[in-house]
Amino acid sequence: MARTRIRDSIGLARIRRRLRVAYRDVVFRRAMRRFLKDPAACTTPGNRVVMDLIYGWANEQWSALDEFLVGCIDHALTAPGPILECGSGLSTILVGAIAKRRGQCHWALAHQPEWAAKVKTCLDRYKIDSVVLHTQPLKSHGEFSWYDVPLESMPDGFGLVVCDGPPLGTPGGRYGLVPIMRERLKPGCVILLDDAQRTEERAIAQRWEIELGVSLKSVGLLRPYIEMTLNRTEDGAAV
Repeated sequence: MARTRIRDSIGLARIRRRLRVAYRDVVFRRAMRRFLKDPAACTTPGNRVVMDLIYGWANEQWSALDEFLVGCIDHALTAPGPILECGSGLSTILVGAIAKRRGQCHWALAHQPEWAAKVKTCLDRYKIDSVVLHTQPLKSHGEFSWYDVPLESMPDGFGLVVCDGPPLGTPGGRYGLVPIMRERLKPGCVILLDDAQRTEERAIAQRWEIELGVSLKSVGLLRPYIEMTLNRTEDGAAV
């Protein structure tokens, strides 16, 4: 009798998990339809569509909270050039959809094949062909490790950088963006660095501030992120 009750309990738990997965998928698909119809309506923290997308994506622990996500959406709507994303996830889907709408290219860098496969499946589902999803193991550069990027194949002038990777614990954290990609960032490029509540990210932002000669600001209340814009010199070049 006890074994029967245990089997029944396990069976019910499995059914509940399947139902939750199915419900999340329904919520995500419905929210995606609304987002694709009008991305500009999703640029305010607390927006119901964005919150449903985060819930439906089913990765709340790691997904960008809505403040950072709506910041990415807002800047993608006006980005003056190709978009670079360090890391991949829900933001790749949403920013990629905007890039397609605007006829732009969006490079997303990933290092975990299993996670990249989930993103690729969703990109294919919604026919978001603006995204170049580049997946390679992280590469050591001595002082830091960063994405192994094919610079010769990448655009010359990225106008927006969404920086949400590599993950915490990577040697040098996210610092590698500037030394590796600096020459590919156009004057006026906006860099959005997530997780500004962490000491590591604030230290990286301060290094970038000095190396790029830019000013930065913290945005958001619950989980703030850092926004910085590359300056221009008199001849229009980036400082």
